[in-house]
Amino acid sequence: MKRKDTVKLISADEMEFIIDKDAAMVSQTIGGFAEMELGEVTFPEISAVILEKICQYFYWALQYSRGKETEFHIEPELTLELMMAPNYLHT
Repeated sequence: MKRKDTVKLISADEMEFIIDKDAAMVSQTIGGFAEMELGEVTFPEISAVILEKICQYFYWALQYSRGKETEFHIEPELTLELMMAPNYLHT
């Protein structure tokens, strides 16, 4: 996979997640960040644990949009923080 086909998402605690650009574009907001041109976006308000789950969701949503219907499991202890993240990411 070429670097231009990926994007690096960086959490508040400086963990880096490199994901396919197609998966990242599930979020309407990420494509609007100027940093997207550089191939990386920093989320100063989202922890690594939550950003990891968000990345998993991006891949799940991409698969779902292509007709693969599976369940997306969310751990109960992450529910509140995950409910706040979509407001920020418009997913």
